[in-house]
Amino acid sequence: MTKETQRISVPLNRAEGDLEVHVDVRDGIISDAWSSGTMFRGFEDMMTGRGALDGLVFTPRICGVCSLTHLTAAVEALDAVTGVKAPDNAQRQRNLALMAETIQSDVRQSVLMFMVDFANREAYGSHPLSREAYERYAPLAGTSSLQVIQQTKHLLQIVSIIGGQWPHTSFMVPGGVTSTLEVSEILQCRMVLEHFRKWYEEKFLGCTLERWQAVTSAADLEEWLEESRAHRESEVGFFLRFARQAGLDEIGGGHNRFLSYGSLPLPSTSAVSGTNGQLLGAGFANGTTVAPFDPNKIGEDTSHSWYTQDDASAHPSRAGTRPYASGPGGEKYSWVKAPRYDETAVETGPLAEMIVDNDPLFHDLLREQGPNVVLRQLARLTRPARLLPAMLTWLHELDANHGGDFYHRVDTIPDGEGAGLLQAARGALGHWIRIVDEKIDHYQVITPSTWNGSPRDEKKERGAWEEALIGTPVRDPAHPVEAGHVVRSFDPCLVCAVHSLRKGKKVGRVTLNGGL
Repeated sequence: MTKETQRISVPLNRAEGDLEVHVDVRDGIISDAWSSGTMFRGFEDMMTGRGALDGLVFTPRICGVCSLTHLTAAVEALDAVTGVKAPDNAQRQRNLALMAETIQSDVRQSVLMFMVDFANREAYGSHPLSREAYERYAPLAGTSSLQVIQQTKHLLQIVSIIGGQWPHTSFMVPGGVTSTLEVSEILQCRMVLEHFRKWYEEKFLGCTLERWQAVTSAADLEEWLEESRAHRESEVGFFLRFARQAGLDEIGGGHNRFLSYGSLPLPSTSAVSGTNGQLLGAGFANGTTVAPFDPNKIGEDTSHSWYTQDDASAHPSRAGTRPYASGPGGEKYSWVKAPRYDETAVETGPLAEMIVDNDPLFHDLLREQGPNVVLRQLARLTRPARLLPAMLTWLHELDANHGGDFYHRVDTIPDGEGAGLLQAARGALGHWIRIVDEKIDHYQVITPSTWNGSPRDEKKERGAWEEALIGTPVRDPAHPVEAGHVVRSFDPCLVCAVHSLRKGKKVGRVTLNGGL
């Protein structure tokens, strides 16, 4: 480091799990970055030698925020091993629960994790919209914050009705689901969803879902924003106005490469349409050029992670999870591995879904602006508008086809390999399994934050949010809120929770970086 370069740690509370980010700041600009996951958990090693179905109970415990996505990936991996396809009604129930979990995560992250920084008076006290931002997003007190907590709690009732509980439900099994919904339960789900849709339209969009879906270009977005006060005062409208004035559309570029596994398999007969049998299409995009997804191009690199394996990079069906802490001064600096697609670092998440799925609005914005903090968060804020109509349709179809099959019998799990690949709230999630004698012989998990929060690889290429930090201006190195915006635009999630203990009693401590 030169005299002009200062190395600082970026304080990242409100991130799920143990995350450290260190950056070099040269002349007020981030010139280098290192992201480190600092807790080893070893879920994959826990699975080895257990019964073939044990992953359905263990892996949802990987995360308390998106436990259903892990259950879905685990059951889809076993579906692949057995070769049994879930009946239509089972697929509808699986999709509905997963979508409800994703939507609540999107809404909560946007307001409670990301936009709460807008209420930071130390960082944004001079912003023209500072006062309104504080009224909306002040920690545990803002009007928007309180509404989001209330409304998402109601939305999760859909998961509880379908799966019996949330989080950590286990209602999915190879061949389908454990039970069908009664007509009264379907109607209850519809009431919950209709109520949430109305609130989301009024509070987040300021318009109907149909009006928002007509926004298909950058010019349309500007027209929508100026069209009415309801649009400007909505969460999406306020976010755009505040974030642009704060310059967040000029930071957080990254690699401009995107990966989506696709998700939400379509029932064989449904009014919902998609791409290649899924509501969300799969693919790899370099800029806005989208290519088909090839799962064989996935590799896990451990050259800068605290693991050892025979090859620096290996496909997850062969890669191991053998911890090896090199100690200070070594090249290894994270418990997060470095997944790569076709030997390149990629970004995954809501923006990647929009680009891979050829969403015209986000293609136009990406061509005009390149990737940035605002685009990532806008994709997350508006993804529910894509999912809610399909949810309502599938609930109507469950009602119309009540009494249909919900399970195809699976007596034993044969020897074989399978993978469950889908889009979680934060992006591409994969579970790879190998079964021998009805026991798990091999298990590997790559989460979205493993893609986005990876360290460097053998070629020294940075991970997604490491790269996105480069070029970010930092006004105050003691309070690098700009760097926090970049990392949080990926919605980082490294582990579920950390508990603090003192002798004689249990103490909970919450740190709020809200400028209070």
